[in-house]
Amino acid sequence: MGESQKKILEMLAAGKISVEEATRLLAAVNAADNKAGRRTERGDTMRARYLYVKVDPKPGCEAPENPRVNVRVPVALIRAGVKFSSLIPPQTADEIDKNLKDKGVTFDIRNIKSEDIEPLIDALSDAEINVDSKYTTIHVYAE
Repeated sequence: MGESQKKILEMLAAGKISVEEATRLLAAVNAADNKAGRRTERGDTMRARYLYVKVDPKPGCEAPENPRVNVRVPVALIRAGVKFSSLIPPQTADEIDKNLKDKGVTFDIRNIKSEDIEPLIDALSDAEINVDSKYTTIHVYAE
C-alpha cells in the first residue's frame, strides 16, 4: 500500500473524511498511479500482463469492412512464443522470412532470442499507440 493510500485511510479512521470521500480519493490516487506507470509497494514499475489491440469504427462507419476488434494477448504467451520460435523447422523459417520480406519487413525469424524479449516487454509497458483513420480508431497498449 502506498503512502497516499495510508494517509487517506488514517484520515478516514480519525473521522476527518467520510467513507464516500475516502473512496473517491482512493480511486483518484489509483488512477494517478496507473497513469504514472503502475508502481508496486517498493516503487518499481509493474510489468505488463496483457497486450491490448482495440479497433473501433467511427460513428456512422459501422460496416462489415470496418469490424470492431478487441484483442487481449497475455504477455506470457508472447514469452512462450519466442521460446517456441527455436522449434520452427529451417524451411518454414525461410518461408516466414520470405513472406515478411514480400510485405516489406526485413527480419530473420531465427534471430529472436528469449533473452531479448524482456527488454521488449518492459518497453511495451510504456508504449501506447493510437491511430485515428478516416473510418476507425486503433488503440494498442499494454497493462
